[in-house]
Amino acid sequence: MSEKVAIVTAAGKGMGAAIAKELSNTGYKLALMSPSGGAEELAKTLGGLGLTGSVTEVADLEKLVALTIERYGRIDAVVNHTGHPPKGPILEISDADWHKGLDMLLLNVVRMSKLVTPIMIKQGGGAFVNISTYAVFEPESTFPVSGTL
Repeated sequence: MSEKVAIVTAAGKGMGAAIAKELSNTGYKLALMSPSGGAEELAKTLGGLGLTGSVTEVADLEKLVALTIERYGRIDAVVNHTGHPPKGPILEISDADWHKGLDMLLLNVVRMSKLVTPIMIKQGGGAFVNISTYAVFEPESTFPVSGTL
């Protein structure tokens, strides 16, 4: 089998960047994306593919997957990482913010899975890890969109 390939989203800094570095250290070829542009910079230092984009944008996910296949020919792992959704008193969270939370924490997983699962089936396997940095400093019981009464 050729070298293993991993996609890591929200890989521009923090946990996402640390995950990308660890995967690189264990021999994975990388395709990284973040909205800040940090993933492009990190990809340069790790010899990978970098893209500026958001997990909430279907076109960005499609481009990331297409560029990964074009460059490496396979996808063995996806670390579907994202930041955190809007927070606030539960009765003050707008419908728009609830939708942002769903896009960030649920629909990005669904969309990436729909794009990559057929590739993994064709190549005989692969793995997904879906994580968020929500409450990374202080865990909270209110999730996916934080609310307090």
